[in-house]
Amino acid sequence: MNVLVAGGTGFIGRNLCAELADRGHDVTALARTPDDADLPEGVETAVGDVTAYDSIEGAFEGQDAVVNLVALSPLFKPKGGREMHDRIHRGGTEHCLRAAEAHGVERFVQISGIHADPAAETTYLRAKGQAEELVRDSALDWVIIRPTIVFGDGDEFADFVTMLTTPVVTGLPGGGRVSYQPIYVGDIAPMIADAVDDDAHVGETYEIGGPEVLTLAEVTRLVYRSRGQSTSVLPVPTFLAKLGLRALDPVPFFPLGADQARSMDLDLTAPTNDAAVFGVDPADMTTYAEYLGVS
Repeated sequence: MNVLVAGGTGFIGRNLCAELADRGHDVTALARTPDDADLPEGVETAVGDVTAYDSIEGAFEGQDAVVNLVALSPLFKPKGGREMHDRIHRGGTEHCLRAAEAHGVERFVQISGIHADPAAETTYLRAKGQAEELVRDSALDWVIIRPTIVFGDGDEFADFVTMLTTPVVTGLPGGGRVSYQPIYVGDIAPMIADAVDDDAHVGETYEIGGPEVLTLAEVTRLVYRSRGQSTSVLPVPTFLAKLGLRALDPVPFFPLGADQARSMDLDLTAPTNDAAVFGVDPADMTTYAEYLGVS
């Protein structure tokens, strides 16, 4: 099968391209600047920007399936402002669907985000929800996967935590009670590949998380422990932290802003974890502590 991975040179994309290639697929990674990407041997590349339809349209010719992984991180304020979420997540998906339909692509796998909803509070989740609506309304055989936080080599999760905190003693909004259900990239990449391979997944939306739920405070302690350090968490009133981030939102180059303030109370978990649909027992997944080497 010929498979185009939009965003194939990114963190999840590189792992997915390797998984698909190992399964015998002919894989092409589509990205704005793919030349320097560390991709497996045999994976082709195509240059294109999903916000510019004419730049990507040709890459869809001859493809049997497309996986849309192009995304901005919800953890940080995007360069160019919050409107970039709409341009890339909704608009980029619209362009990918249009090109896929124009070239007779059969399967379209959309990687969305947990809690994606057109009426969500954050621009990231609203744009992701609007993109899902476009996918469901398309003429393609589609699958939507909503992962929680994905971790692994090259991720942003630990960087996000260390940006928020300090060793020895650190303050966290609400004492770090917000919860995450992080999933290892090596666990989710095969599930995405299964969505490409297996017709049984067509027309389904899956929410997928890792094997355990951790609070931000617990994640913080694990990250510092992996570096031979420790930290004690002190609670900071959440409303004060939100006010601070909203005030800093207009400041150029400051990485956090109003969207991150709105998501402070949002648990990134998948209570009805759909990993079992792919034959995966969450107990067999890699925990965050195991990945960090502190289990």
